[in-house]
Amino acid sequence: MDYRAHLETEASQKDAQQLLKSFTVSARDTSDGVYLKAQASNHRSSGRLWVTLQLTIPESVSLDVATGGGDIDASEIQGRVTLTTDGGNITAGNMGGPARFETGGGDIVAKSVAGELFASTHGGHITVGSVAGNATLHTDGGHIRLGSVQGTAHLHTGGGNITLEHSGGELTAETGGGEIEVGEAAGLVRAKTGGGGIRVVRMFGPTDLVTAGGNIYLTQVDSPVRASTEAGGITAWFVTPTKNSGTCDLQSSAGDIVVHLPRELPVTIDAQVEKGDEHQVIIDPAFPLKVSHNDSGRGVHTVRAEGALNGGGELLRLRTVAGNIRFVLSDVDKQTQIYREQMNKIQQQMEQLQRMTQPNTIPPGKSHQ
Repeated sequence: MDYRAHLETEASQKDAQQLLKSFTVSARDTSDGVYLKAQASNHRSSGRLWVTLQLTIPESVSLDVATGGGDIDASEIQGRVTLTTDGGNITAGNMGGPARFETGGGDIVAKSVAGELFASTHGGHITVGSVAGNATLHTDGGHIRLGSVQGTAHLHTGGGNITLEHSGGELTAETGGGEIEVGEAAGLVRAKTGGGGIRVVRMFGPTDLVTAGGNIYLTQVDSPVRASTEAGGITAWFVTPTKNSGTCDLQSSAGDIVVHLPRELPVTIDAQVEKGDEHQVIIDPAFPLKVSHNDSGRGVHTVRAEGALNGGGELLRLRTVAGNIRFVLSDVDKQTQIYREQMNKIQQQMEQLQRMTQPNTIPPGKSHQ
């Protein structure tokens, strides 16, 4: 292993030389490999010292790096990697094994991780190109942007947006108030936001979506889905034939629900508008549904639409309190166009972010403190 330390301070400081001399670097062999330690002594000084450590190591080794507050920049490492900083940024290239990245407040950027990934920051953004194993990403307030994950994914942010292009396993995404956008999800999906919108372009497994105030948009639904929003609307495009059977349940407290149904889809409809005196159920003539009205003793007028289309099938249950429900005959060409546009949009976003994941070349002594 080769290493180089670059120190820089302000020459105008009266104790500049002493400040430089107070910094020491030591390296020694251990039973686990090489241990390198660099630190400043307890020399009392009001001056500032900038330090850059450049390490050249074999690709096949494992790496464990910790710093009190500076940035960490790692390129190609094939072994296990642990990078920890109390407040700086972490930038990583292609990691050939499992990786763990933790920072007290900076951003985390990684190109790819061939194993399992754990990444956590108390306030920065997390951007990762691809993860071959499971992924656990957490930030207290920044955005999470992930290209693809093959294993189980747990994504959590205190208030930022979550963007994921492809999920190969079970997905859990939660934000305190941001948007959640998912391209293709092959497994079970659970997504929850305290106030933003949720968009899933295509889902292949059971899906559970909850937002306190945003809209929910689903481009291709061919599996059971449960979606609810307090103040937004829900738009869902259904496909046929469905790949996974199960009930679909869409609920909104104060928004419209719009479902696009193929003419030949076998499905059983149960739709209800609670405040039917102000809102209504709008049905395309292609769907022979029975509409009924009910006035309760409390002055509430509900509207309900029911029917078994094409002999009936899995239940599609729709409920809204103060919104309209609309059944639209699906336009396959338009649906395909929307699907491609949404996937292209996410892919372009991730390609742009992918270019940001290249490890930076940092001029010695200028960026680390």
